Amino acid sequence: MYKHMIQFLDRPDLYQKTEAAFWDDEHISGEMLKAHLAPDFEGASRKLEFIQRSAAWIGEIMPPAKYPRILDVGCGPGLYTERFAKMGYGTTGMDLSRRSVQYARDSAASQGLDITYYCQNYLAMELEETFDAAVMIYCDYGVLPDHERRTLLRNLYNHLRPGGKVLLDVFSMESYRRFEELQTWETCPKGGFWKKEGYIALTGKYRCTDHVTLEQITVIGERETKAYCLWNTYFTKEMLVREAGEAGFGVCGVLGDVAGSPCREDGPTIAILIEKQAG
Repeated sequence: MYKHMIQFLDRPDLYQKTEAAFWDDEHISGEMLKAHLAPDFEGASRKLEFIQRSAAWIGEIMPPAKYPRILDVGCGPGLYTERFAKMGYGTTGMDLSRRSVQYARDSAASQGLDITYYCQNYLAMELEETFDAAVMIYCDYGVLPDHERRTLLRNLYNHLRPGGKVLLDVFSMESYRRFEELQTWETCPKGGFWKKEGYIALTGKYRCTDHVTLEQITVIGERETKAYCLWNTYFTKEMLVREAGEAGFGVCGVLGDVAGSPCREDGPTIAILIEKQAG
């Protein structure tokens, strides 16, 4: 029993992937969808008030008259894409969760919104169309290791028209400083987020480098044990600008968030607006 458990509790290699695709697990994906859609819960998505303010600001800095086609990378159930479509953009969303994409498609159809959705890994992005703007919101960029961030930026670059822009956000080094290492456990005899049946969840939160953290959740059920690794990379402005530049983008601006707040040293996030330069 000890040897069986210790393999799940040992710290994994840096950025080691979770073997179980929890975003497509029948139970977990349903719980994630609930979290996305909860307007006052900042978990899978930001709170509704922020989303509304953010979408409006994006419409100001990249107006649909000048940037008519927009791509939402990691779109979830369509909280931003529906707003973009109503603002007049030709809108495309991409996400890896089949449940979220199906919900987004059904929701768009019920409202008569013309939105194209792809259930696809953005690291293997191969779309026939190109775009004038793209967004990647709620710090998804930082869950990726270095080489996958380079792949993502290359894919975005290749799917943008000259002059096209990308807006993305990351967690700041201030968020890293606020991160608390800890180990906790929770009993869920009637099931919960991670499993429909009863389970015990052991959670470890660790600083793994001077700018990377891990939240490791080990879910112990009656018949099986699974471990989930949630990684986050934290950035300075200089790190983010350098990665964008190395991918061939020009930097239009560095902000505090994707709603246009100014960048502050004590802010929890950093947003960057970058451009595929013409010519």
